[in-house]
Amino acid sequence: MDQPANPKPPPLPPPPRRRRKKVICITAVVALLLTVIVIMIVLGFTVFKAKKPVIDVVSVSIANFGFSIGIDLRVSVNASLAVDLSVKNPNRVGFRFSNSTALLYYDGGLVGEAPIPAGRIGAGKTIGMNLTLDLMADRLLSNQDLYSDVISGSLNLGTYARISGKVPILFVKIKVVSTSTCNITIDVANRTIKDNVCKYKNSL
Repeated sequence: MDQPANPKPPPLPPPPRRRRKKVICITAVVALLLTVIVIMIVLGFTVFKAKKPVIDVVSVSIANFGFSIGIDLRVSVNASLAVDLSVKNPNRVGFRFSNSTALLYYDGGLVGEAPIPAGRIGAGKTIGMNLTLDLMADRLLSNQDLYSDVISGSLNLGTYARISGKVPILFVKIKVVSTSTCNITIDVANRTIKDNVCKYKNSL
């Protein structure tokens, strides 16, 4: 009669010292990962916190301005403004902005525009932009208030510029926007800018 084969003995548990070393190693790795995550979160909300870009109108000048009044009292205007902007990136990382447009208004209506090409601003850097806003004569002349403004000697215009882009903070890209709005008064007789008041707004 055959005897049953002896069953294999169950594996012995690892020595307590080896098991304790494994637990200590795993605990150290988890603690290190948690520490790195906490440090990254703290840096993301402090040092690397997304900041708003600052757009500033450095100067506004008349690049071209001409007007005439015909015998039939019809007003003819040909004008363009040279606008110098500066955009500052206060972030510790580069900032990319998309294509945009600077707008020129008269009496609430759009009468001119100029493209703002896409670009990149390095960390903590400031770049300059030179824009030329050409008046759309047909839209300007269609406004009934133009004649009285020219006769009074002052022409009130408004400009609007907007920069929009994304700032990469750790693994997230945060959208930031900066705008400037200016009210400009042109002295018709002297063909100069008599007054220029700008307001700025930044948002995340």
